[in-house]
Amino acid sequence: MRAPRTDRGRLLLVLVLAAAVTVFTATVPLLRDWFDLRVYHGALDHWVHRGGRLYDYRVPGTPYGFTYPPFAAVAMGPMALLDLRTAIAVALLLDLAALALVLRVLAGPARPRHGWYGWALVACALALFEPLRDTVSFGQVNVLLLALVLADAWLLTTGRTRWAGAGIGLAAAVKLTPALFIGLLLVARRWRAAAVATAVAAGATALAARIAPDASRFYWTEAMWDTTRIGRLDYVSNQSLQGVLARLGETGHAVWAAAALPVLGVWAWRARRAAAAGEWTAAFALTGLAACLVSPITWVHHLVWLLPSFAVLVRAGRPRVAGALYAVLCTSVVWLWSDDASGVDGFLGSNAYTWVTLGLLLWLPVGHSRGRRLSASSSSSAAALTPSPTAPATVPAPPDRPDRPAGAATVAAAAAPASGPGRGRGRSASSEPTGSTRPAAPNPQSSSERASS
Repeated sequence: MRAPRTDRGRLLLVLVLAAAVTVFTATVPLLRDWFDLRVYHGALDHWVHRGGRLYDYRVPGTPYGFTYPPFAAVAMGPMALLDLRTAIAVALLLDLAALALVLRVLAGPARPRHGWYGWALVACALALFEPLRDTVSFGQVNVLLLALVLADAWLLTTGRTRWAGAGIGLAAAVKLTPALFIGLLLVARRWRAAAVATAVAAGATALAARIAPDASRFYWTEAMWDTTRIGRLDYVSNQSLQGVLARLGETGHAVWAAAALPVLGVWAWRARRAAAAGEWTAAFALTGLAACLVSPITWVHHLVWLLPSFAVLVRAGRPRVAGALYAVLCTSVVWLWSDDASGVDGFLGSNAYTWVTLGLLLWLPVGHSRGRRLSASSSSSAAALTPSPTAPATVPAPPDRPDRPAGAATVAAAAAPASGPGRGRGRSASSEPTGSTRPAAPNPQSSSERASS
């Protein structure tokens, strides 16, 4: 099938795709009814207006409450002044703004080339992406944290390094997982940026401790270590290494550490190689992949951290690979084993998103920019040294020094993620209870229950 060549044909295709995406999102995936946002809003109301303890709050009818560090509650403080509907509207606007920033960073200078047609196709593809669907439907903060972290990738790529690390520090103070990006800065020997990130994270945490000393004390001594506050490790939505092991019946810390340490070793080696080549988008993509794998709990909606990987694949000239892997993450396929993950098919299918994440960590193209640049320089030099029958030989300019950091142009041509057909198991949310009438949900991330994390 050929792509339409006229604006009228392109507009018609976009309208058809938008209608198909609308039907899909309205009928196939389960809408999560802003469950996590209800947790944030209810916990803040309980804490600010009712004088209760932040981590004592539970959504009526469920065992789920606030699980983030105290600084997250401080940053969300203005939500306590809003009613729930207004808070939902604000959250949607913030998600859209953050997603626009993410796409701008990933596209780089190639952004204007895509035009309205290219970005309309990207919007349709993103609407099918299950982690993004769930992030918006839960009212989660994942896209906001991704935008903060990628802002630092943009600063490093463009050489504006004075404040590089501040976004990572803020993200790590809101949620612990982005702290691995401080590790990336250390691996890449960006000492100043690592110091900025650490100082910002520590400062934000100290500010929260001053504002809410009791909540801070409880979180850092008790709540942070209690994974049962978040949900079951073996639940199918947990697409981390720990989730894979838990579904096999193994929940010991030693086995998890034995699996996580090699992953961290591969990440450190490949991320350092990418950073040395000036490929900061790839380095940040690898770090997001590793964070999802080694975190004890990585719910499906946390996998928005995979978006930079698809941009790297497309930029590296592998759009078909990007499209195929992206399509898997649009299908909701893991939910087919939500009730029973036994057997070989259960092992492979229930962990499908983990396999995609692990494969990207191992084989994402990195460290080639400098080689391509030097090869191009050598080819140009050889051509220039060969005399032409009609022109005298010329002396070429010296090629780039191998030890010179790659410029912004080396890493900027990141394209938007490719799309794939998203198919999911049909699920209906119309019969679910909501609010205070909802019964306790044993599976917080199930295909038929809303949940918080």
